[in-house]
Amino acid sequence: MTDGNGQPQSGSVEGLGMLSPADGELTEAAIHFIQQRYIENRHHIGAAIRGTSGRIYLGLHLDTYVGRCSVCAEAVALGSALSAGETGIEAVVSVRHPRPRELHGEPKVVSPCGICREMLTDFAPGAAIILAGPDGLRRLPVADLLPEKYRRQP
Repeated sequence: MTDGNGQPQSGSVEGLGMLSPADGELTEAAIHFIQQRYIENRHHIGAAIRGTSGRIYLGLHLDTYVGRCSVCAEAVALGSALSAGETGIEAVVSVRHPRPRELHGEPKVVSPCGICREMLTDFAPGAAIILAGPDGLRRLPVADLLPEKYRRQP
């Protein structure tokens, strides 16, 4: 969102005009969270999940030297939501903090990785994912991120 001079409004994220106020709040929460907790080579992704209760749950990427041991921010946030008793997930947003040597200095909304897409379609099949699109941020059903998902046979 911009002010009358085309400058970003204080405390707002560029491109939120296509989202609901609740989705804007979720995105702002994820951005603020990763800005506060970013540590290079440790924590570079923050995720925010809104449960059907309206509560927001935050998760921080746990990067390790042994890649298989790393835990995605979406998994941490989803685990927090489910542990708190949420019975449904409405929306998810993931935000990547830039490294100090990168040209852009602001966190950017990113798509969940493939493993997180699998996890979210299992545990939050009705959720919307907030993604960056050509015209700003947008919502997409999580199922659209993983076409022809593997399903166990009964």
